[in-house]
Amino acid sequence: MSAPKPILDSPLLEQAARHAKEYLDSIADRHVGARATGDELRGQLGGPLQESGEDASAVLQQLAHAGERGTVASQGPRYFGFVIGGSLPVTTAADWLVSAWDQNAQMYIMSPIAAVSEEIAGGWLKEVLGLPATWSVGFVTGCQMANFTSLIAARHHVLRNAGWDVERDGLFGAPEIEAIVNDEAHRTIFTSLRMLGLGTERVRRVKTDSQGRMRKDHLEELLRTVKGPSIVCAQVGNVNTGAVDPIREIAPLVHQRGAWLHVDGAFGVWAAASEGLRHLVAGIEQADSIATDCHKWLNVPYDSGIVLTAHPESHQGGLMVPAHYIQTTPGERDPRAFTPDESRRAHGITVYAALRTLGRRGVSEIVERCCACARRMAEKLRSHAQVRVLNEVVLNQVLVQFVPLPGDGRDEGVFTQQVIAGIQKEGTCWLGGTQWQGRTAARISVSNWSTTEKDIDRSAAAILSVLEQANSPAK
Repeated sequence: MSAPKPILDSPLLEQAARHAKEYLDSIADRHVGARATGDELRGQLGGPLQESGEDASAVLQQLAHAGERGTVASQGPRYFGFVIGGSLPVTTAADWLVSAWDQNAQMYIMSPIAAVSEEIAGGWLKEVLGLPATWSVGFVTGCQMANFTSLIAARHHVLRNAGWDVERDGLFGAPEIEAIVNDEAHRTIFTSLRMLGLGTERVRRVKTDSQGRMRKDHLEELLRTVKGPSIVCAQVGNVNTGAVDPIREIAPLVHQRGAWLHVDGAFGVWAAASEGLRHLVAGIEQADSIATDCHKWLNVPYDSGIVLTAHPESHQGGLMVPAHYIQTTPGERDPRAFTPDESRRAHGITVYAALRTLGRRGVSEIVERCCACARRMAEKLRSHAQVRVLNEVVLNQVLVQFVPLPGDGRDEGVFTQQVIAGIQKEGTCWLGGTQWQGRTAARISVSNWSTTEKDIDRSAAAILSVLEQANSPAK
């Protein structure tokens, strides 16, 4: 059996780089949705696992070929589904380095560059978001884990203040924690509460206004009835409307009650980077914890969730478990103290690359450009008599409903679903459907650094063309 060829001498990396470059060179002109079916991909990629393995170059070639039709062009400028950004070229390149270095970012001694890049990038993030330098920062896989980690810290904090050591004694016999959430909270909040043993059905829901913003008066009413330790979960950036809870107004109410205020800021918290938009998130520095996702508006590759807390001791206290083999380095930051993960990628390197390349102004420009493009999309679409824009376009979200012609016979929900399906099939852009306050709607999220006014105009024209075609469905 021959020895494996040293990776530095292997042509595989050059081959992968060539395929990646070809893919990215064409991303702006691609049909945005995936064009291969699941059965087609299984036919290309499946089959029995061979006893002796196959040629690595051939495997890579097959993957690249399948990716031509099996990927969604979410990296491109006209993908408006969910709230998904792309990756800046420098962050894609930095991510290749992360994979090549193959570092375990758990402790400083395992990878000094991973630990130090997180330390520096975390400091820069706090500057960009206008948060105190004393806050702690943890790099996790996404906003789900950022919310989860924030609430681990919150659970530790409120129970410690109630005289209970939850890490030592668990939840059996512990004082009951009241969880109070925005009625429009993202499902990751409920998943986090479930994983923490706090349940999803025993939460108290705060009523919202027509845009999904938490109502201060109802929160105040609920807080008056709470007697034990409590956690309030607010949000900045409703996934349908982009609406932002009034953090500056609700923070004093929460803290007067001795509760922990967590803010789910998956994408909306990045408004703090813009001088013209930061008024929307005024007061976030009064929160006890914030969760966000750098893949969205910072446009770095996936696995880039961030948890920030005003209470580093509670952040670490809820996570740290001693082990006989752990080796700390005096004076250095061990990333494991701020994340539930042990073995993991060096998440901070791509964030470091993005922030250093963009600077404060560059981050602000991405956020402002996406919001301006969202407003432009809303203006283009609302000019058509059969389009209703359902939200106040305060950030990057546009929520629309397509209305059939009088006498058409189809209701608005069915018609909207048919138009959405037609847009996805046509391929100029991609957007998805949602339910908003009992209505079926299309949700357009502008989150990509490369989206321009031309992309908006081209996409709006395609959407309206599909709408017109839907008026005369094939019999």
